[in-house]
Amino acid sequence: MKNKLVYGLIGILFFSLSAFTFHKFYMGVFQVNYAAEKKMLQITSRIFVDDLNNALEKKYHKKTFIGTEKETQEDIDLLKKYLSENFTIKVNGQSKPIAFLSKEVESNDVLVCYSRIKDIEKFKTIEISNSVLIDWNSEQQNITHITAFGTKKSVLFTESSRKEVLKY
Repeated sequence: MKNKLVYGLIGILFFSLSAFTFHKFYMGVFQVNYAAEKKMLQITSRIFVDDLNNALEKKYHKKTFIGTEKETQEDIDLLKKYLSENFTIKVNGQSKPIAFLSKEVESNDVLVCYSRIKDIEKFKTIEISNSVLIDWNSEQQNITHITAFGTKKSVLFTESSRKEVLKY
């Protein structure tokens, strides 16, 4: 009887743990740094490549190959368009254009994008809207770290929380 109970508990434990291995984690990581000496916001985005391609296909009804050997200039243009529609910044209440600089693939499955906003003087508020991949998957979460004036703040964006105003 004791062995049956132990084997039963081990079976339940194994099944419970194995169920977690099949569940994918949906997280994007964004870093916004204010470089006062350069008067700019520097933005780094880390997004899973497969999720991004799925989101682009869903939104634009075209299969994309971002981060692969099949990637085309049209794919990159759709990426830039998608990011500009789903990640925006207002400084002191005014929308600022984000210039996409470059991208690279990290660890074969994470796309790292580099962007910036120039001509940023000292500011009192920064409003960030981040819905990247959230329109594709309601489980998506985007953690955004903002470093400015020697202070680091972090914001978690989800389906129910897509915008945040930070005061300095």
